[in-house]
Amino acid sequence: MDPESDTPADQKNGGGVLALLERIGSVVVPIAVALYAVLYIGVEQMYAVFGVNPQQVGVDQSVLLGRMTSTLILLLLVAIPLLGVLVGLGWLIDRMTGGAAGRLFLRVRERPWIAATIAALWCGATYWGVFNLFGELDLFVMVTIAVGLGAAAFLIPFRLLRRKPVGRAGMKVITGGLTGIGLGFLLILGLVQGAIEVQETGQANDLLSYVGFQDQWTVLKSADDDKPLYDGRWMMLLGESDGTYVLYDCDRLETFRRPMETTNLGSIQLDPERQDGFTCGDLATQDTPSQSDSE
Repeated sequence: MDPESDTPADQKNGGGVLALLERIGSVVVPIAVALYAVLYIGVEQMYAVFGVNPQQVGVDQSVLLGRMTSTLILLLLVAIPLLGVLVGLGWLIDRMTGGAAGRLFLRVRERPWIAATIAALWCGATYWGVFNLFGELDLFVMVTIAVGLGAAAFLIPFRLLRRKPVGRAGMKVITGGLTGIGLGFLLILGLVQGAIEVQETGQANDLLSYVGFQDQWTVLKSADDDKPLYDGRWMMLLGESDGTYVLYDCDRLETFRRPMETTNLGSIQLDPERQDGFTCGDLATQDTPSQSDSE
């Protein structure tokens, strides 16, 4: 065995189905757990664009659990065929090179410094989504962050962890967890941007629907005489909680609440079609707020 190799000889050829499942789980589980935790933050940030939190629109912990689980299932359905394509591509390259690609991969994997460097750079790159929350980064800055953070914070610890099997397992958990967090923050950016688009254009994208955000619009009517309120304009129904509707007025760019006992929901539309170039805010410059419109 190569003196620099960290991989025991009895592990080079695998260990059967259970060993394969264990290896897959050691990578997939940390990614899924970290991604789930960060997605919860993403949902909070999405509703924060409208000035409310999930609890105020009736999205409690049980609802969030269901939404996050369905989101993870959708991501898994996308990841499985993608992983299969990558494995097939790797197999094809290995065949085309007469096994040289596979041998090169094993040699790289067995070199502790090379494996630690690759993992460190990858972990550094996962922070790109975090830093992007504070401002847009160009490619040069992103690469600088990945290299600098990876070399300073992860390279030496990962090299030390690769000395023992438990250390290598720990490195997989750390790498998988940071990968999930990095993907989660990228999703947060997408959710926040999608919520801003709803606020500005009155139309939600597919990403928001995947996390359970309903692009639902309604005409409000008075419970006393069933006459339309707010000149019969369409309002986005963000949710309801504690006997109160939480709505977004696209024309005035305002989020407001109305008691359910004095409000009836008239016509309801899901994902309404918008004209090209439609934007919200036509009445935003008027002095009279929508909450004070006559019933």
